Amino acid sequence: MKLQIDVQLDYWFARPCEVLLQIEAAALAGQRVEASTLGSDAALTRIAAQDGVGTRAWLAAEGRMLVDYSARVIIDRPGRDLASLPATPLRLLPPEAVQYLLPSRYCPSERFFDLVEARFVGLEGGALVAAMAGWIAEHITYARGSSTADTTALDTFHDRRGVCRDYAHLMIALARAADIPARYASVYALRADPPDFHAVAEVFLGGAWHIVDPTGMASAQDAAVIGVGRDAGDVAFLTAFGPLVMNGQSVAVREV
Repeated sequence: MKLQIDVQLDYWFARPCEVLLQIEAAALAGQRVEASTLGSDAALTRIAAQDGVGTRAWLAAEGRMLVDYSARVIIDRPGRDLASLPATPLRLLPPEAVQYLLPSRYCPSERFFDLVEARFVGLEGGALVAAMAGWIAEHITYARGSSTADTTALDTFHDRRGVCRDYAHLMIALARAADIPARYASVYALRADPPDFHAVAEVFLGGAWHIVDPTGMASAQDAAVIGVGRDAGDVAFLTAFGPLVMNGQSVAVREV
């Protein structure tokens, strides 16, 4: 599948401000960036993003900041039957996956041990992850505006509603509570509604990372990964080190 991605960010900064962007689709196994342009009035300085997945870009903003990003990405990531994938023994995990067993700011996985033990008896590996994703899809209602930047997976579990980042955080917390490495991924998804920077989980099974989206809006075959991290705090599309005002932003993804 080939995706055309077009993004525009329009922000206002009353005083000079350093800004860190992460909006470019990553070049990695399963997806190839055929063409890409990232433009701004300010000079951009690229740096490697977390785990070497994708890049971040620094820029110095003052007054109006207009950023345009356009890319064409070929997705050739094979679909896998998640339920058939085995868990990887913890002692055989690659070093970079170990951190994704641990609780993080938005994913307090230690609070979910009892739930996982009680609700998913007898399941392991991919079958367990698939059951968790199904449980989230059944019990959590997608509701725009239902959460804030401070909402954690525990809040989402209790409120029974959220948006894509909340679904991803809950999926990650449940998987980590079952000793399965899980991380947050920001993606461009063809079926995301509303069109935006979409959030999914990735779990480490069978020796590789696999996309899991309890919202059902993205799959391995139609999502272009931007970056990964412990939770949303690591993969913000824009981090401003000072006050800002959003004039507007748009994200468009289509198949070509």
